Amino acid sequence: MTTTLKVEIAKAANLEEAITNAINEARTTCDLDGSNSAGCVVAWDIVEELQAEKSHQHQAKSKKTSLENYCDRHPDSVECLIYDV
Repeated sequence: MTTTLKVEIAKAANLEEAITNAINEARTTCDLDGSNSAGCVVAWDIVEELQAEKSHQHQAKSKKTSLENYCDRHPDSVECLIYDV
């Protein structure tokens, strides 16, 4: 189960697709092995880890300052110019 899931995650185009694949894999594993099985627990742990990674990536993107956001929109403004002295 875990090996198959790792291969699917490696093939996934992005993190959202990997999460969807992991959820489907977890549901299938739990249906086959039972909801109290070790495989089911591991499968849902993988889903949780992927969702946490997505959350961390989203937080990292949104931690820009107001000046950084302004300079992204107006890179040629005086406030955003960087001079080597």
